[in-house]
Amino acid sequence: MDVTDATFERDVIELSKEKPVVVDLWAPWCGPCRSLSPIIEKVVGETEGKVVLAKINVDDNPAAAQAFRVQGIPAVFAIKEGKVVDSFVGAYPEQAVRDFVGKLAPAKTVVDILIEEGNEPSLRQALELEPANERAGVRLAEMLWARGELDEAEALLARYPETEEVSRIKSRIRLSRDGAGAVQDDELEGKLTALLGKVKDDEEARRQFLDLLTLFPEGDPRVNQFRRMFASRLY
Repeated sequence: MDVTDATFERDVIELSKEKPVVVDLWAPWCGPCRSLSPIIEKVVGETEGKVVLAKINVDDNPAAAQAFRVQGIPAVFAIKEGKVVDSFVGAYPEQAVRDFVGKLAPAKTVVDILIEEGNEPSLRQALELEPANERAGVRLAEMLWARGELDEAEALLARYPETEEVSRIKSRIRLSRDGAGAVQDDELEGKLTALLGKVKDDEEARRQFLDLLTLFPEGDPRVNQFRRMFASRLY
C-alpha cells in the first residue's frame, strides 16, 4: 500500500504491532528504486499477507522520510512492534531481499506446507490438523464442487464466515444445483438481462442474478455494469 505522512502512524506504526511491515522509501526520479521496488513487491507478496509492504514517496511525504533519518534511497526498513528491527540502503538483488523478508515472516507450519501442496489428500490432512483453516477448506470445497460433490462442499463451507471466497463458491454450488453451473460466457449476458426484469419482485431471481455474476472472470468490467443495472431495477 502507498503510505503518506497522514497515514504513517496508522499504516506503519500501529499495523506493525499486528504483523511485520516492510517500508520501501523511494522517489520517481530514483533509478535504483525502480529496479528494487518490483522485487520487494514480489517477495513480500509471496508471504500471503504475513508481511505487509508500505511504500513511501519521499518527495511527497517528507515527514515520514525524516522519521527514518534517510540519507539515501532506495532505503528499506523492517518494522515490528513499532520499532525498526532491520534495514538496508541500495538496490539489493532478489535473493538478498528474500533473505531480508524471510527473517520477518513467521516460519511455515506443517499446515501451511500441506496447503501449498494443494492436492486433495494434503488439504484433507491440513483440515484434520486445523478444522477451522479457511484457506484449506475453501480450496478443498472448490475441488469438490468442480467434480459435482456438492453436499460435501456445502457442508465444508458452512464452517467458515461469509468471506468473498466462501460466498463465491457457495454461489457456484447453488448454480450447479439449478443446472446453471455450466453457462458459457456468450450465454451469460443473455441470462442476466432476462433476469433483470424479475429482480425487483422475485427473491429467487435476485439470488440467481448475483450468483451468475460470479461466473465472469475476475476483474471483468461487465460485473460492475450489471451490478449498476441490478441496483437501478431495485431502487
